Amino acid sequence: MSDRKVSRRHFVGGATAAAALGTLGITPEIAEAKIRRAAEIGVRRIPGGPPMLRAWQSQVDEYDALAHLSSNENPFGPSAKTLDAMTYAFKYSMRYGYPDNNVQERIAASHGVDRGNILMGAGSGEILEVVGLTYLAPGKKVIGVEPSYGQVYSHAAGIDADAILLPLEPDYTQNVERMVDATNRHYRDVGFVYVCNPNNPTGICMTADEIAYLLDNIPEDVPVLIDEAYHHFVEDPAYRESIEYVRQGRRVVIARTFSKIYGMAAMRIGYAIAPEDMIDEMQPWSTGSVNALARWGAVAAMDDTEASSSMLAHNKKWREQARAELAGLGYESLPSETNFFMVNLGRTVAPIRQAFRERGVAVGRDFPPMLDHLRVSIGSEEEMGRFMTAFEDILRKTSLMSSRGD
Repeated sequence: MSDRKVSRRHFVGGATAAAALGTLGITPEIAEAKIRRAAEIGVRRIPGGPPMLRAWQSQVDEYDALAHLSSNENPFGPSAKTLDAMTYAFKYSMRYGYPDNNVQERIAASHGVDRGNILMGAGSGEILEVVGLTYLAPGKKVIGVEPSYGQVYSHAAGIDADAILLPLEPDYTQNVERMVDATNRHYRDVGFVYVCNPNNPTGICMTADEIAYLLDNIPEDVPVLIDEAYHHFVEDPAYRESIEYVRQGRRVVIARTFSKIYGMAAMRIGYAIAPEDMIDEMQPWSTGSVNALARWGAVAAMDDTEASSSMLAHNKKWREQARAELAGLGYESLPSETNFFMVNLGRTVAPIRQAFRERGVAVGRDFPPMLDHLRVSIGSEEEMGRFMTAFEDILRKTSLMSSRGD
């Protein structure tokens, strides 16, 4: 761990503390204000408390000290306007039927669809599971590629469904012809086709033409789930969002989230965009468990285009700078249209990842079969600096050990 503290936030315990300090990525000034407010209402840290509290304090301090480059988060958290909206929504924390700032209508209007085309969920993760519960069953199959976002496949296995996983191409793109062929060959057993676009963990897009080819060449009654969690970051002119297919009434479900560009990962809010008949099919499997703070924050986040633009500029700058510096060290990375990238280390990454952790930097997990690639999320300027320092130190030491035959 670094000797220097990189976070001034402290665990203060209890539900009130979670309300006061639970937002990730806030500025030091806001953090200090929240700590002062917590003290005013009688919530404080207990340095000499019971052993259990001291152990928990240690875990939180360790977590806060990490450079978090493992989960594709916004390192700055919600914008100031979003925080203001969520703070306002605390007034409804004791209510069931509270005003939610018309979040569902606002989302629908932003996409040019009707309210009935939107299904809310606790993050896009819930939406992915709802699609699985709706269209899969024991023996049914989901068609997709590997590696991709594995929650879809693990959820299928958990409900005794199957996954037909197709390999990526040598350039790490998704082969749409193979997806069409697999879907048509297993037509009677296919629950849905899954496309993560841009793909996680590669950061590479399927083009608009490829999505059109997929939809035009499989049976029209086969649902297609298109996960667009990272669509805000895409600059590739060959890419296009797939909402037009929902407007056409095609059997398409688009999954979206507020966890990435808007920095609301811990608040758990996402949604599906789909034809109304598909929304009706999925609704019975949905919990509707999106809290008041998340609903109000989501509307403010969508409206705060200045904050989104700032985050996009930061992300592109530090992603490309990191990729260039790594290339200068002899390590090539995949071109990315997201807030992460994959660098080829030419060796198994698991021990390298542990070495990063020992230096206070959390990086991405394994993504079989790409076990020689390390996924790195884009963090703050300070976090990216810590990553590069750790990278050079780790690779210098491992290369030295290799040359010595250790």
